[in-house]
Amino acid sequence: MNLPHTLAALFVAATFLGSPAWAGEGHDHGDAAPAAVGQALPRFSAVSETFELVGVLSGKQITLYLDRFGDNSPVRGAQIELEIGGAKFKAEKQGEDEYEVVLPEAPKEGVLPITATVTAGTEVDLLAGELDIHIEAHADEAVHTHSWTEYAAWGAGGLAALALLAWGGRRAMSARSVRAGGAA
Repeated sequence: MNLPHTLAALFVAATFLGSPAWAGEGHDHGDAAPAAVGQALPRFSAVSETFELVGVLSGKQITLYLDRFGDNSPVRGAQIELEIGGAKFKAEKQGEDEYEVVLPEAPKEGVLPITATVTAGTEVDLLAGELDIHIEAHADEAVHTHSWTEYAAWGAGGLAALALLAWGGRRAMSARSVRAGGAA
């Protein structure tokens, strides 16, 4: 491929990759930040070389998901015992790949250390994590949005780079033709 074709291909690529995506009819959200659909539930994770345990707190119920660390496959038929703030709870199997612990009351805000003892067949493992409950802090987080000026700046930078490449290509071709004309 010669230089003019290469420059044309780069220009086409930059045009498509550098152009902003515009929302279609009915999909424009204006300049306001999008409203949160719901609040994320507090969760914790505890990982070892063998297992990965994720717990999701909803009120006083903790839903647990236990997977193998190596391949992320669910661990079925395991026994899980949680220790939360000095109290021990045995998880009950719920459905195919879930376990559940129901606490006597919903935990208060703050950071709770959690230790899990997992027994799956002949494998026994101890996992540790923290459940961070700060509801108000997460509800007020701003969502980052991009304005059209950010996209325009990227597009202008891409066009400037292409113009520089084209200018350099023309200079190289001009220098090559001068050398070719002088040698003949």
